[in-house]
Amino acid sequence: MKSIKFFILGILICSNGAFAQLKAVTYKDDTQVLNGFAIQAVKKSANKPGILILPAWHGIDKASKDIAVELSKLGYNAFIADIYGEGNYPKDNAEAGKNSSYYKTNYTIYQHRIQLALDQLVQSGANPDNIVAIGYCFGGTGVLEAARGHLKVQGVVSFHGGLSKDASRPTEPITAKVLACHGADDPYVSAAEVAAFQQEMRDTKADWQMIYYADAVHGFTNPEYGNDNSKGAAYNEKAAKRSFEHLKVFLNEVLKK
Repeated sequence: MKSIKFFILGILICSNGAFAQLKAVTYKDDTQVLNGFAIQAVKKSANKPGILILPAWHGIDKASKDIAVELSKLGYNAFIADIYGEGNYPKDNAEAGKNSSYYKTNYTIYQHRIQLALDQLVQSGANPDNIVAIGYCFGGTGVLEAARGHLKVQGVVSFHGGLSKDASRPTEPITAKVLACHGADDPYVSAAEVAAFQQEMRDTKADWQMIYYADAVHGFTNPEYGNDNSKGAAYNEKAAKRSFEHLKVFLNEVLKK
């Protein structure tokens, strides 16, 4: 009887995610050392669905680690990408703005760093034909670049991300499904940028959707931003919860469990 009790307890602990632990992964872009994090799905699946997570402009943070753990509990292998690399992590907003702007401008370099992280996700156990990329703020811009660059992902989800691309860039068909979760009052993304993004989606014949969240500004999924909308970036609990539910619906549609 005692052994049966311990067996049942073990199942309950595993199902609650106690065995889902983030593992530090060091990889490289030529000589540049990159430091990401991988986590395995709590419940194993023959289809091995994978989620690539692109963090906000300060790089890997608590929010990106938290979402990785939550996704592992839902049955997904996940990998958090390191875009900047060792020695280049921003110390403040000014450095974060400078670093992220570099990759937004040099989008092919950004796409390459994303590809390297995708490779790590596959190496950690994800099925290369069953992957979605999600990103937040700067990372939200990144997942759109993954779609534009035809990286091997089935879909992308951008949370309060920058939406624009240089108008001089060619517009090519987008095959990955696209979900943009957007704060209705985001002061950092202009109406013109939103309109250009939506037109790009139409022109590329993408399978896309864009969801607006009332009274939400930039960064609405991150509790560390506080709740003062006047600062331009703030947490909105209702929008955060709703957008996570929309993410789950998207993943259930796009990925094989």
